[in-house]
Amino acid sequence: MNINEIAKLAGVSRTTVSRYLNDGYVSEEKKEKIRKVIQETGYQPSAQAQMLRTKKTKLVGVVLPKINSDTISREVAGISDVLTRKGYQIILANTNNDIEEELKSLSLFRDNQVDGVVFIATMFTRKHKQMLKEYKVPIVILGQKLEGYPCVYQDDHQAAYMIADKLLEHGKKPAYIGVTEKDEAVGARRRKGFEDALKKYRLSVAPEMMETGNFTMESGYECAERIFERDPSVDSLMCATDTMAVGAMTYVKEKGLRIPEDVQVVGIGDGTPGKIIDPKLTTVHFFYKTSGMEAAAMLVDLMESESGIKKEIKMGCEIVLRKSHRNSL
Repeated sequence: MNINEIAKLAGVSRTTVSRYLNDGYVSEEKKEKIRKVIQETGYQPSAQAQMLRTKKTKLVGVVLPKINSDTISREVAGISDVLTRKGYQIILANTNNDIEEELKSLSLFRDNQVDGVVFIATMFTRKHKQMLKEYKVPIVILGQKLEGYPCVYQDDHQAAYMIADKLLEHGKKPAYIGVTEKDEAVGARRRKGFEDALKKYRLSVAPEMMETGNFTMESGYECAERIFERDPSVDSLMCATDTMAVGAMTYVKEKGLRIPEDVQVVGIGDGTPGKIIDPKLTTVHFFYKTSGMEAAAMLVDLMESESGIKKEIKMGCEIVLRKSHRNSL
């Protein structure tokens, strides 16, 4: 079945069928005839032919740093919900936190006929900024803020300040496990939130009591081990992510210390690991799936409209009080 046969069965011209398939003007009477024939025959327009006519592929690239991440999976679920509903398919590029792979993926999508890109970012090198400056494909950044680009990001400073404030209400010897400050959001902003909360309580933390992990449970465990080897009297431990917090809690319990009586521990992210460990982790909930939905909706607007408006959305957050901090006793 092709467009000529549809036209013959409907008693209209080939041009009329073509206008119908491409949302052009067709009278209601002829629309009904064409619709009826398409329904009866099960005709499906050629996706390749449509692409040649419209220059659209209905494909969206998603560049992500790590596929086996609770946070990323929630964001991708949100992206997928919106794009699928709008008739798009997504292609995932997992870079395993490798900057060069990230740049390759961005370049690949730029040069290979996707209609748009969602970039779940962790850091921006000079090469990133140069590539984005020259990017001709509509792109939305998720998870980081970059001036001059459409982006959806978390209020990482406020989240860290809120949870640190809760921790320091009943703790006098705190320590911190973060990630590299090259990661502006999770690294720099969350650490700054912690440090600002310390000022409120007129506390200070020596540099050697602020360890740098790499998002994994193993690194949380190892960072906690180094901290307690330096100072066994630490009574409060803040971690920049839930995953590292669970690793730190594992070390604290193996050391024979009680949580939260001897050491209280908090995280950020409200991921699955913190909900199943004992005691359950006090943390900050981010609306990651909603963030993905917002980024996808923003991208659809850029792909389908001529406005070119570049928006920024800073998401909210909320504390989740469980059993790993002292005022839960």
